[in-house]
Amino acid sequence: MARLSTHVLDTSRGKPAAHLKIELYQVTPAHQLIKTVVTNSDGRTDEPLLSGDTIPTGVYELIFHAGDYLRASGVSLPEPAFLDEIVIRFGIAETSGHYHVPLLLSPFGYSTYRGS
Repeated sequence: MARLSTHVLDTSRGKPAAHLKIELYQVTPAHQLIKTVVTNSDGRTDEPLLSGDTIPTGVYELIFHAGDYLRASGVSLPEPAFLDEIVIRFGIAETSGHYHVPLLLSPFGYSTYRGS
């Protein structure tokens, strides 16, 4: 089964980022919102963002609403926040692949990679 998944870890608190809003957009062939989800208590989505026998190739964006999450977690952020919406643009080239795009988050930095 092909799929796209994500999870978010709050590295400043050393735990999963629960209740963080994420939007998935397909950028090519046309920029359109595909799905809006919120992470669960494990920092993951309840279901894959995309799944099936195949998933469409193309360029996608995940928008992580980090500023809202950090403020709701009690983090005092400057205005404007250094990180508010984190946009990760990536490509899906294999229709039958498993793409996992995790986010490691803190108020002043983040990291991502293609996970397994």
